[in-house]
Amino acid sequence: MAIQRLLASSLVAATPRWLPVAADSFLRRRHRPRCSPLPALLFNRRSWSKPRKVSRSISMVSRKMNKQGDLCNEGMLPHILWWKEKMERCRKPSSMQLTQRLVYSNILGLDPTLRNGSLKDGSLNTEMLQFKSKFPREVLLCRVGDFYEAVGFDACILVEHAGLNPFGGLRSDSIPKAGCPVMCIVEEIQGPTQARARKGRFISGHAHPGSPYVFGLAEVDHDVEFPDPMPVVGISRSAKGYCLISVLETMKTYSAEEGLTEEAVVTKLRICRYHHLYLHSSLRNNSSGTSRWGEFGEGGLLWGECSGKSFEWFDGNPIEELLCKTVFRNVSVSLEGRPQPLYLGTATQIGVIPTEGIPSLLKIVLPPNFGGLPSLYIRDLLLNPPSFDVASSVQEACRLMGSITCSIPEFTCIPAAKLVKLLESKEVNHIEFCRIKNVLDEVLFMGSNAELSAILNKLLDPAAIVTGFKVEADILVNECSFISQRIAEVISLGGESDQAITSSEYIPKEFFNDMESSWKGRVKRVHAEEEFSNVDIAAEALSTAVIEDFLPIISRVKSVMSSNGSSKGEISYAKEHESVWFKGRRFTPNVWANTPGELQIKQLKPAIDSKGRKVGEEWFTTIKVENALTRYHEACDNAKRKVLELLRGLSSELQDKINVLVFCSTMLIITKALFGHVSEGRRRGWVLPTISPLCKDNVTEEISSEMELSGTFPYWLDTNQGNAILNDVHMHSLFILTGPNGGGKSSMLRSVCAAALLGICGLMVPAASAVIPHFDSIMLHMKAYDSPADGKSSFQIEMSEIRSLVCRATARSLVLIDEICRGTETAKGTCIAGSIIERLDNVGCIGIISTHLHGIFDLPLSLHNTDFKAMGTEIIDRCIQPTWKLMDGICRESLAFQTARKEGMPDLIIRRAEELYLAMSTNSKQTSSAVHHEISIANSTVNSLVEKPNYLRNGLELQSGSFGLLRKEIESVVTTICKKKLLDLYNKRSISELIEVVCVAVGAREQPPPSTVGRSSIYVIIRRDSKLYIGQTDDLVGRLSAHRSKEGMQDATILYILVPGKSIACQLETLLINQLPLKGFKLINKADGKHRNFDSLGAIALLRE
Repeated sequence: MAIQRLLASSLVAATPRWLPVAADSFLRRRHRPRCSPLPALLFNRRSWSKPRKVSRSISMVSRKMNKQGDLCNEGMLPHILWWKEKMERCRKPSSMQLTQRLVYSNILGLDPTLRNGSLKDGSLNTEMLQFKSKFPREVLLCRVGDFYEAVGFDACILVEHAGLNPFGGLRSDSIPKAGCPVMCIVEEIQGPTQARARKGRFISGHAHPGSPYVFGLAEVDHDVEFPDPMPVVGISRSAKGYCLISVLETMKTYSAEEGLTEEAVVTKLRICRYHHLYLHSSLRNNSSGTSRWGEFGEGGLLWGECSGKSFEWFDGNPIEELLCKTVFRNVSVSLEGRPQPLYLGTATQIGVIPTEGIPSLLKIVLPPNFGGLPSLYIRDLLLNPPSFDVASSVQEACRLMGSITCSIPEFTCIPAAKLVKLLESKEVNHIEFCRIKNVLDEVLFMGSNAELSAILNKLLDPAAIVTGFKVEADILVNECSFISQRIAEVISLGGESDQAITSSEYIPKEFFNDMESSWKGRVKRVHAEEEFSNVDIAAEALSTAVIEDFLPIISRVKSVMSSNGSSKGEISYAKEHESVWFKGRRFTPNVWANTPGELQIKQLKPAIDSKGRKVGEEWFTTIKVENALTRYHEACDNAKRKVLELLRGLSSELQDKINVLVFCSTMLIITKALFGHVSEGRRRGWVLPTISPLCKDNVTEEISSEMELSGTFPYWLDTNQGNAILNDVHMHSLFILTGPNGGGKSSMLRSVCAAALLGICGLMVPAASAVIPHFDSIMLHMKAYDSPADGKSSFQIEMSEIRSLVCRATARSLVLIDEICRGTETAKGTCIAGSIIERLDNVGCIGIISTHLHGIFDLPLSLHNTDFKAMGTEIIDRCIQPTWKLMDGICRESLAFQTARKEGMPDLIIRRAEELYLAMSTNSKQTSSAVHHEISIANSTVNSLVEKPNYLRNGLELQSGSFGLLRKEIESVVTTICKKKLLDLYNKRSISELIEVVCVAVGAREQPPPSTVGRSSIYVIIRRDSKLYIGQTDDLVGRLSAHRSKEGMQDATILYILVPGKSIACQLETLLINQLPLKGFKLINKADGKHRNFDSLGAIALLRE
């Protein structure tokens, strides 16, 4: 499998057949051949450097080879040195031995003096050398018979990194050579050939992460693992800012994001796994006009990100230079009306980009088992906040998701790139077609359900933003219906009785299974009736031939004893030869007496393989059996060919529907992500905020510039566990935040940043209630660290990052800076901090700036839009302790000595520090004061959502009539039992109000809605054998998932009723376990009813009244 990953990463395949030219030319290179490095799987990417001087021996060999055939030129010299560096990094003993047989005089590394190393004109090596010169830094594979072979440098790479063994072992007289059997690399197209004509070799394909090969996948009988395509990225700069161009060859799309900040570009590069990087010549000079890129100011962050990676410079129009004549669809999303993409510092400090030591917001907004495509969508949504209209649509969809009562589909997720690649290459297998049909059916189910259709309509705009094209709801439903019906007409969806594997009493079952399982059960038989019938006829003929020619011999062997020992004979399956033969020994009679079986023995002949060689001494066949076997193989081949023709024909037919399929798949990914987010948000006690635009119709009229967070708490804490301190944050201006060490300043900044970001994306926020303006940018700066590799101190990096924040801040921005100017001398740092605060105050943005520089309050600042806040403290046992509560005022107490002592600093040092502080305070003319105001906390409660009955059934799977009647009967009985019990509890004043009993059904491939999260319920699982399982839980989604993971429970239907509290649920569970058997139902957990402290006899009496 290692070689398969290698081939999918970056390989060039050459073949002696006429093949199409690779799509590598989709990148236009006018000035020089491509010099892309090998993928990260093979090497670490290194920065470009000037070529080192070549050793004298290499130069001499190179001159000698040039005299022989001019096989190396000056243009190849940097590439040969590049390969030499890679060869020196080989560590496997086998690859190290191979490198000793290399010479660095040609781009293949071949030594012509070794065996198979000839570089004469017309030789295979010479042709490979010519192809290698076009792709000097890529691994070249050449098709030779049934193998792909690599030589020289490329062979060493395959041995070192792909786990292959060298051809011919490690013999020292031959050139390095390695390879692998022919694999699914490219589709080969036969062209005209002439007898005795010289073979023509052409570049057959350029396999790289941006365009993985999928040839042959239509034949497999399992789901296809498909790597995410990697784009080609280009970066340029203009007066508008930075421009990032991303080209996806697989999707035939490109996007050009203009007006980006340097931090936003670095953030996108950090999270994007790109195939190749191009930098425009406009980046060579920075804003200070110097020629050394990244020397001063702007450009330093981007240079630091790119300098350690391989890239190429390019000139001209960026988009035209990166795109070829192939038509690429523009999926760029304008930044107009959208917030700025998240900066790298902001994304890392709240865990949108995984960072060690930082709680991951991405993992918290979704349930633990949510990953893959839904998680990627949420990540991209947070990194690129949407416009107000799209955010409102997302929020309204989340609001509807939290209130529905019907069951929801599983939401099948298929990567859009996988859909496009498989359909365009006509390599969709039957399993993928079934998954595509699931996607379509789930969209149709949402469209037919009153509650889910409202969600579907709300998510059309978010899906349009991701895919780049807009589809109306009615057109979407109609197209889904047509495509789903077309797939159902062709693809076998299981359960067809006319697709059973052939069986025979005398032929091993394994033979027919191996011959027919690769094509049966894939398409409906009606489309290949002739081919299927021919297989049945040929199988019957084969069975007859075996019975007539082999069975009499076996009967004779069993009845006759030979003087040479016991005879043996059986009909066996030779798996490696795909044949059914007679296998026996000592079965020939000593005296021929015309007894039964002798005639058949005389007809036997030794079995031979496909090359005409005798298989063995014990294997025999007859002419009749061989002819029947040949006809059967031909019939199977024809049937398989017909099946593949139908599959590829359906792929071709659906190519016109690719846009609809991509849209449906993307919308289901978004829907699944948001349903998961709503479920997790409800479990954590989060709420949907009120989001408001800061301006109307792009004019300066302000609607709201205040953010209010009531009962907010850090996003990584769970209020259900009681460990979160709730705070009320009412922001209408800039806050200067002070407080002790460990008092919660940094946590407050992260909490506010996360809540604001989630809010402007339309998601739930960690608060009791919230009003959040739709900011044009959210910028968070936390503590900075030095970067010795870039020659920058921590203060330099801090100034560079804060410079970006200050220059980009507007009246619609949220700016959060933690411990400003902490990395320099106190007096000047205080003045710089004061000047920054004054600038942000003049801008009119809202935000929080935390500091320990209390001298700021003594500066003659001109502030009109700034308030002073502090993290509170209290005295407990004569010690000052933080309360982690936000208060008005200024806190000058840092608790530095207490914090140092808590972390284990020796008391001797602490005492001396206190003496020095006292002496310094005595001599200081400044006075310190701390203002603390106690703020009462109002306990806020969230009203539970009212659950309304919904009887709309799922259209994904039609239930049989008998099973449907059983479900309705169980639903009626369970509802009656629960109603009587709850009425009794209400009459006894055990519950405060009479609860309406609503029994909701969740069918196969459905899930309970998010409204069940955190609520007690009883449930009844109806298995396919009509047996019931009764249970109660506070986590219905998780419990149902656990049940369905067990054997035989995947398609089980569940009925559930929400009840007020776990105690009531336990009582109802025991009551149902004891009562349902009396109604004639079979339970699989009947014994559980004896384990409850509940009077079952009293319950029986209650029901009999």
